[in-house]
Amino acid sequence: MHNRSSEKGENFSLGGEIASVQIIDASKEITADVRHRALRHHAEGIFMAETFFGPTLTLSTGRIIPTRWVGEQHVKEDLGFIPSFADWVKAIRPEPWMGRAERLEALVDPHFASPVIEVA
Repeated sequence: MHNRSSEKGENFSLGGEIASVQIIDASKEITADVRHRALRHHAEGIFMAETFFGPTLTLSTGRIIPTRWVGEQHVKEDLGFIPSFADWVKAIRPEPWMGRAERLEALVDPHFASPVIEVA
């Protein structure tokens, strides 16, 4: 867990209980290597945590802190800066399946299949 903030003398430790940090790292359930960070370790992921949990968090000590600050600390400690989602996208190599334009309805329900047109 991220405790570097308290190590730097800021007298603050995230510990393991802050849900906003846990939601940013929840993508480890999908892939347990650094690629999991592409899902939420960016400015938009921090905004998502703030939207989900509200603008502030109350610690067990009663101290109220900004949710955004917690998310920013987490991402900065992992990556050294706060990237945008666009920064992550630039690093993703597009694959043909990502732009699949074929209609999938016929695979799911044969009643949606296009009619057969006979050519004379």
